[in-house]
Amino acid sequence: MDAESVIGLGIIGYVSMFMIVIGVVSYRKKTPCGFWSGVEPPKPGQVSDIAAYNRKHGIMWIVYGAGMTGTYLAGVLFGDVFTGAMISGAVAVGGIFVLALCHNHLEKKYVKK
Repeated sequence: MDAESVIGLGIIGYVSMFMIVIGVVSYRKKTPCGFWSGVEPPKPGQVSDIAAYNRKHGIMWIVYGAGMTGTYLAGVLFGDVFTGAMISGAVAVGGIFVLALCHNHLEKKYVKK
């Protein structure tokens, strides 16, 4: 790995670390976790299975963070820094939409209105 790759890995790893920490905190939380900034999470009485709801949200964030780092590494190993950055960027942007879709699915499945 050249210097550019190491610097890129450090940056993407730093950003991914926050996503993974959000996932671990969500996974271990005892009350329903939130997803959207500024929106109150559901009340404990509104969620049918709090542990499953939180675990699935946590796993979602952990996979998102690990996916950004993993795709960057794969791009660097099989191409170059630019390829790694582009693939990782596509995962980061596309992953936001996937996270939102998964969250909406979990809301429909576990939250009573």
